[in-house]
Amino acid sequence: MNEAPRAVAVTGSSGFVGARLLRTLEDEESIGKLVAIDSMPPPAPIHNMASFRMDVTGPIEEILARHRVSTMVHLAFIYGRGRSRREINAVRQANLDALGHVLDACVKAQVDHIIYLSSHTVYGAHADNPIPLTGEAPMRPPADFAYGYDKYLSEQLLRDFAAQYEDKAVTVLRSCVALGPSSDNRMAEGLFRRWLLGVSNANPPMQFVYEDDLARVMTIFIKRRLPGIFNVAADGVVYYEELADVLESRLIRLPAFLAYPLVQLSWALGTQREAPSVGLDLVRYPIIMSTAKLQDATGYRFRNTSLDALKAFANYRMP
Repeated sequence: MNEAPRAVAVTGSSGFVGARLLRTLEDEESIGKLVAIDSMPPPAPIHNMASFRMDVTGPIEEILARHRVSTMVHLAFIYGRGRSRREINAVRQANLDALGHVLDACVKAQVDHIIYLSSHTVYGAHADNPIPLTGEAPMRPPADFAYGYDKYLSEQLLRDFAAQYEDKAVTVLRSCVALGPSSDNRMAEGLFRRWLLGVSNANPPMQFVYEDDLARVMTIFIKRRLPGIFNVAADGVVYYEELADVLESRLIRLPAFLAYPLVQLSWALGTQREAPSVGLDLVRYPIIMSTAKLQDATGYRFRNTSLDALKAFANYRMP
């Protein structure tokens, strides 16, 4: 289990998490080769990396076999959402098809470790969520919150894969929102606004993780080939009111009976593209994860708190 991988492949390698991970892996002498797969070019040159500008549904098994890849980190994911149910389902199917194709390619190329970056949103934001949530807590994402539900379906696919191929290590990292100077994910962008909407009498705690910490955690799992499901979040929390202060955003609070219809209407009209009304649950109810399992398995201690990650993101984005 502790034997260093021959080579590591990363899909979605040009995204901000993928790019940060590759820069971290570049400094690891125990990793012999990096293979980057993305439809976009890499943002920066990386030593000892073979880059392939292609969709993950292409013949990647040939690439994996040629470079003797033993660990696959699957980050490729379509975040954009359509307006209609048909468009949402099309994106969902594309994400599941991509994951299925990557897993099939790993079988054919004899890749023995798969790492998948999931999301804290698979737990769903609910009033009765225990604090903290462990990895054994049920996944309850609302079907109308497409991002979290897609991650939930992806985890189901990975669970079935792990049961079928017991000789392969499957690692699922359920991460909260990653923030830092290079953050450009859709959930992070939804925070950076002149005004933020809140629900009356709701001030939930939130967790974030600094992008460098996330890259270091993923590197540990790559090097040690640790299977299982692990929550990823920095120490500490940031309350929603505090988040608005750090981002210098005006927090507008509305009663739930007004806030939900307003957000749903703005979604339907296309005046905002973050999420339908169910997205308000994320700023009404907490999703606070325990990272005890991760820390016990890896010994890793996060170098930056949730507040550190938010401030790093805010300082970079603010003029």
